[in-house]
Amino acid sequence: MTEPNALLQSELLKQLAPFTRSGYALFREVIEADGALPAKLKCLFAAVAACNRGYTELARSELERAAARGLPLNEAASGLILLSSLRGEGAALAFDTLLRAVYPQLRATAADAPLVRAAPGEAEANFKAYFGTIPPALATLLRLAPKGADGYFLMRKGTIDCNQLDRKAAELMLVTVLASDYSPMATTHIRAARAVGATDEELAEAILCAVPCAGIAAWMGAGVLLEAQ
Repeated sequence: MTEPNALLQSELLKQLAPFTRSGYALFREVIEADGALPAKLKCLFAAVAACNRGYTELARSELERAAARGLPLNEAASGLILLSSLRGEGAALAFDTLLRAVYPQLRATAADAPLVRAAPGEAEANFKAYFGTIPPALATLLRLAPKGADGYFLMRKGTIDCNQLDRKAAELMLVTVLASDYSPMATTHIRAARAVGATDEELAEAILCAVPCAGIAAWMGAGVLLEAQ
């Protein structure tokens, strides 16, 4: 059984801020109940976003909620895969530590998967297929550091195409994390999520999963993009 949400239990908010507490309770209802998206996925999205922002205690409580709602370890590990590519080693290892705390059954029982290499021209072809054209930054990377371009392709492929969640859920989790950073890159992944079948209601719930760690500004940054696309 997970603990009650810490912010809703704040004695000062209980005494002095009924509107703030009531509004936040509604956001918690969106995240913690099945809706357009399953609650276990939304709690995972909230955990990954909180870890991205460096809020370890919040990330752990959200991950515990996901586990309590039946999220298996392999699906929870999708957050580790995403953070490895999107936010780098520090955020990824912080989430790895949380996974080991919340899923004590985690053990290295299988053989290590071998490293893979991109085939010649595979990265460039993938960029064209995903983005429609090669973004200038990636064109520069292909020209100046082709090994880096292959690395970018492989990590992006691992996050979206070969993760433990299906592609739609992976894109939605990217939207949550980017919304937590108020990043304009959310536009790309909102478009990509729609291309693989995400509804506006699913996108809205994914964005709201950023509210616990980034506040209502997360919606103002990313929610407006739902109408702009």
